[in-house]
Amino acid sequence: MKPLIATILLAALAGCAVTPSTIVQETRSARPALAELAPPTDGAIYNARSYRPMFEDRRARQIGDLLTINIVEKTSANKAGTSSGNKTGSASFGLPGPLQSRLGANVATEGAIKFADGDNQSASNAFTGTIGVTVTEVLSNGNLVVAGEKQVAMNKGIEFIRFSGLVSPDTIQNGNVVSSTLVADARVEYRTNSRVDRAEMNSMMSRFFLSLLPF
Repeated sequence: MKPLIATILLAALAGCAVTPSTIVQETRSARPALAELAPPTDGAIYNARSYRPMFEDRRARQIGDLLTINIVEKTSANKAGTSSGNKTGSASFGLPGPLQSRLGANVATEGAIKFADGDNQSASNAFTGTIGVTVTEVLSNGNLVVAGEKQVAMNKGIEFIRFSGLVSPDTIQNGNVVSSTLVADARVEYRTNSRVDRAEMNSMMSRFFLSLLPF
């Protein structure tokens, strides 16, 4: 029992400083691939290493390019339901002659059951902000797989903002900005490793040890 308790305590203490789990893809940044270019030739007008097309835009299209995701997520859901029912029944029968003087001529019973139920549920959330992401993969049809992470340290806690998804080049606006509502398979995440998680862990540990005590 003692080794088990020690293991649980170590796991609890280590869990306070571990980065929160994530729902986004693991690769959240990528370096651009180096292009294989021929060595420059001295005296030539065209130099492959320094050439830039005259009419090329700066839209992200390759691995390692940066995009800015404008997170605008608003969802709401409502559910309402009611149900009711009733059931009645009755039975009667006559008594034989000797018992009629004592109990009466007939015996009758009746029963009724009624019930009503109602349920209302609602949920809504809003998440706004911006985050820079990196193109981690370019698919054969030109769509871009993007992912990124932002960490903000405040006091004794760190906030993690993560994003991943699939972007179509046609939805990229000026400045390489894309709205999160136009990202396919989008995964938006806001986590923190503050002491709120530690308080929940302490509560779970307290319940565990109290369940072992002979009270």
